Order: sequence, then structure tokens, then C-alpha cells
Amino acid sequence: MNPVSNEETLLPIPNGWFAVAFSRDLAEGDVMRVQCFDTELALFRTRSGEVKLIDAFCPHLGAHLAEGGKVVGETIRCPFHHWQFDGDGQCVKIPYSKTGKIPKRAKVRSWEVVERNHLILAWHHAEGKSPDWEVPAVAEFNDPTWTDPRFFSVEVPVHMQEMAENNCDPVHFHYVHSAEAIPESTNTYAEDGRYYKAVSTNERETPMGRFKVDLVRETWGLGLSSVRLEGVPGAGLYMFSSTSPIAPKKTVSRWVLTVSRNIVDVMGDEYMDQIIKGLDDDMRIWENKIHRPDPVLCDADTFLADFRKWAKQFYSPAPEPRSPSA
Repeated sequence: MNPVSNEETLLPIPNGWFAVAFSRDLAEGDVMRVQCFDTELALFRTRSGEVKLIDAFCPHLGAHLAEGGKVVGETIRCPFHHWQFDGDGQCVKIPYSKTGKIPKRAKVRSWEVVERNHLILAWHHAEGKSPDWEVPAVAEFNDPTWTDPRFFSVEVPVHMQEMAENNCDPVHFHYVHSAEAIPESTNTYAEDGRYYKAVSTNERETPMGRFKVDLVRETWGLGLSSVRLEGVPGAGLYMFSSTSPIAPKKTVSRWVLTVSRNIVDVMGDEYMDQIIKGLDDDMRIWENKIHRPDPVLCDADTFLADFRKWAKQFYSPAPEPRSPSA
């Protein structure tokens, strides 16, 4: 029997909602250079507070709009010749034009964005299709009985699907994260296909005692997920995250964490620190692995097999190859 090849198959960038920044990092009038979806982008907040995202390079002579660009009212002004572009990417003013006429091609691509859960999220679709599902709103972030959020971000040199796949791999909790045993787990996929829920149950020692707890992971598309710890009496622990494709093998994960105020001094910081430490446990594997499009699975890998089937829906078909010119 032939051995499995060491060649890597690169996955494309998937479709869906992905964070491009934390809301707190973009004040009114700010301009930010963003790299995401293997594309250079300009993110800015207008004087009315609206967040806009457009392709970065000016159609005039190619200057980067986020490198020296300035917000003027509801537009961003190019640093090179002061052409102004609105949030739809349309040039609306050329200050030195003799006629005031805007060339038809004076436009860059704009991206649909939403601001939710302390994140600025952009919709990516390889075929240019509009969003067909919404980013969920997390009630805990607006609840005074929960703490102000704590923020964390990390860059990982791996395709984002590899990170999302961990939620459907309860076995690795034992071998990588030192769980006492492989946790009992269930996975539930929603009828509309965009959402799934994974629950793993095990015994855990906490500052409040030893409890049988559920680690509840919810996922929306390949980019958005949450982690909730249930089973510790009176304790609320929650994290919402976005894992965003910067390039095919470059990912940034942004986390927003909160705990109920009644336990913040007892185990709040410990919970947040444990989640962050868990990332360190995974990092060496992610940094050095390749993607197996057709992995060799055993009889206990049913969750991984189901995840791979589910994940396929978030990729557009590869474009047809062009015929050679005559």
C-alpha cells in the first residue's frame, strides 16, 4: 500500500462574516489599514459614526487610501491628490477638476460591514453574493450583571478551517489540553446548515469546587464561534470569537470574553487565562501542520468527518479555467 503524500493542498478563503477589527480600535474619524481575504483594505469611521470598508488602492494612481488618507465628513480622502470616496467606494469629489465631472471608473469595491459584539465584521463571498445570514447579537455584552469585556487577539500561520475544526475534535481535549479523559460529546447541526452546536462534558476542578461541567461551543459559519462553560452553580463564563482569513495560510483570531460579576474575583480571571493558555497548547501543532483534504480517519472520528462535510458549503466552486488565446 502506498504511503500518504506529504504534499499540502491549500484551501481557498471561505465565504461568511469575519471580524476585521475590534470596535474600540476605530474611533470617529479614524482610518485603519486592514489586510483580510488576501486583499488590502481601508477601514474608516465617518463623522456620523458609520463604519465603512473599501478596497485600499485609489483608482487614480494607486495610492493606498489608508496610508495617509483622511476622513472628511462621510468620505475618505486619498493622500496623493485628495480625491474623496464615499462608503460605497464611489469617488464624489476631485478638488482640482475643472468641470467637477467624476470619471465613470473612479470607484473601488466596497464591503458590507456590521458592528456587533464589540467587533467590526465584514462579509466575504468569492462570487460577490450578498449575506444570507446574520451575525448573532450576544446579550451578555449589554447586561450590567456581566463584566466589561476583555479582549485578546492572535495571529496564527494556518488556514482558518484548521482552527475551526478543533471545536469538533473532543479527542484532542484529552491529548493536547490535558483533560482527565476524552469528554462525552454531542454535535447538533441546524436545519439551515449555517450553525452547529458542540457540547463536551467532563469533571473539572474549579476554585468553587469540583463539578461536572459542559463546555458548550456554538459556531456560525466557519468564522464565528462562542464558548460557554455551564455547570458551575451561579457562574457565568462566556467568550465570543471571530477567526478571520488574512491569507490562505494566515489567520487572525479575535476574542471577546466576559464573566458574571458575582464570580469575577473568585474564578473570572482564571477562566479567561485558561482559555488563552489553551491556545498556546494548540499553537505548535497549527504552526507545523499541513491540510489533509482527504484525511485518514478512524472509527472514533465521526465528529471530524461530519465537520468536513458541513464545512464544504462555505466555499465557492473553483472558477473555470480560461481557454488559451487563439
